[in-house]
Amino acid sequence: MRSLSLGVILVTLSLISAVPGFAAEKLSGDVIIFHAGSLSVPFAKMEKEFEAMHPGVDIQREAGGSTKMARMISEVGKPADIMASADYVVIDKNLIPNYADFNVRFATNQLVLCYTDKSKYASEINADNWYDILQKPGVIWGHSDPNLDPCGYRSVMVLQLAEKFYGKKGFADKLISQRKKEWVRPKAVELISLLKTGNMDYAWEYLSVAVQHGLNYITLDKHINLSDYKYNNFYKQAKVTVSGKKPGTKIERIGKSITYGITELKDAPNKAAATAFMAYMLSPEGGMKILKDMGQPPFVPAIVPDEAMLKNMPAELQKLVKVKK
Repeated sequence: MRSLSLGVILVTLSLISAVPGFAAEKLSGDVIIFHAGSLSVPFAKMEKEFEAMHPGVDIQREAGGSTKMARMISEVGKPADIMASADYVVIDKNLIPNYADFNVRFATNQLVLCYTDKSKYASEINADNWYDILQKPGVIWGHSDPNLDPCGYRSVMVLQLAEKFYGKKGFADKLISQRKKEWVRPKAVELISLLKTGNMDYAWEYLSVAVQHGLNYITLDKHINLSDYKYNNFYKQAKVTVSGKKPGTKIERIGKSITYGITELKDAPNKAAATAFMAYMLSPEGGMKILKDMGQPPFVPAIVPDEAMLKNMPAELQKLVKVKK
């Protein structure tokens, strides 16, 4: 869609003037972006703004569980220019070094328990009794598949951490044993429609997703919600076993604060336009502002772990990140 409102035109002009190089090169062609489902809403807005700046470019996005998206590149061989994951470790484990040279950590998030006015006990649930409500007979609650989506294994981690924080021995295993198979979906955003239609009472989601979709939600203590790196020593007590790279193998995910990652693939079909999109996305006036406005705190500037990785990045991106362990 190429017709522009006055607001989009003004945003476009401000971005072009604020970030050198955004419109310095006439770009064209498709840019294929695989990304976490939780990034769907902000990336849709980024797509609109970027295409307004570069009318010859068509952003083509595919959303899903981050692990699944990465495996589509590394195992299925699907072409992509950019991969954005809800857990930066997915990129480290699945794409570096064979498919990508760098991994930029660009945002954080937190887990919340979402519900609607239709949910059972909606008028009673709060931050002090949610773990009791989930155990009540007839309550349907769910999360995404831990083998395909970081939000899935993080949801299980939240239950494990709640058991430790509240001293409720056996709580996590008991609750998971009561969970039915059909309550687990391939990606977290699929749970939203179940909530809104009344087919599910509660679902674990990222705060940004809850805000973007107008859901009610319970905010959890920082010891539990995986939002703050200062609590990583507590978070690491949570451990979830998920499927590994190769069929039949398993790996263990260890609890840590939520950190999103993004990379440009080595064999990106449209490198020039992909790099330009990355520059726009990592700019404080571009994609980072959109993330902030949509309830997802960005790292400004974004982060890479060492100088070696910084040097692997295109020059125009290096000035938009900082080195931090």
